[in-house]
Amino acid sequence: MSKKIIELVNIKRDFQVGIETVHALRDISFTITEGEFVTIMGTSGSGKSTLLNTLGCLDTPTSGEYLLDGIPVKTMSKSERAVLRNRKIGFVFQSYNLLPKTTAIENVELPLMYNASVSASERKQRAIQALEDVGLGDRLQHKSNQMSGGQMQRVAIARALVNNPAVILADEATGNLDTRTSFEILVLFQKLHAEGRTIIFVTHNPEIAQYTSRNIVLRDGRVKEDTVNNKIYSAAETLAGLPLPEEL
Repeated sequence: MSKKIIELVNIKRDFQVGIETVHALRDISFTITEGEFVTIMGTSGSGKSTLLNTLGCLDTPTSGEYLLDGIPVKTMSKSERAVLRNRKIGFVFQSYNLLPKTTAIENVELPLMYNASVSASERKQRAIQALEDVGLGDRLQHKSNQMSGGQMQRVAIARALVNNPAVILADEATGNLDTRTSFEILVLFQKLHAEGRTIIFVTHNPEIAQYTSRNIVLRDGRVKEDTVNNKIYSAAETLAGLPLPEEL
């Protein structure tokens, strides 16, 4: 039986806006097991961002239970959640969130800075390995302002991988990229999935769901759909069919 990485049980999240209570999440329950590649979709106001913040240990639910890799999150202090987040989750953001004028290696090393058990030499070696894994072995000393959007997103993915997290949490990770570069990044995510990585891809783009193993759709703070994808499209095949830049 597959190991449970994410377990949500009757998650509710309410916000007080003036005298009104906004029910952002209403009784959300689902489990994500090791090795799944899941898209979470929903329009603006569906609760997608609130759910992302909950999954990423950036916010705690009003009620319900959240277990991350078997660890109950709700009763943790803010500092305990920060440590758990650093060890268990690799984040990839739409806007890359890289430090400017800093080399690829230095950006990827960042999550390991908070882990006292990792020496400086090991930190550098792991950063180099992560960058090689995403195809940037020839860009180790390049700075963020010397890279394309696709290269910066690869650095961000390497940074997410460097701690060997239980889950990669990608928030609109192709949102700032052109079509061809988006599929190059999807190819990389499919490769990571094939290697056994657990990936949650939050997006508003329904097309991406065709390239993942499962799709969860939110509406009005509830799970509207939760379907397994029986036919997963190959991002590499789609990419091969796209015109090259000089053909456009």
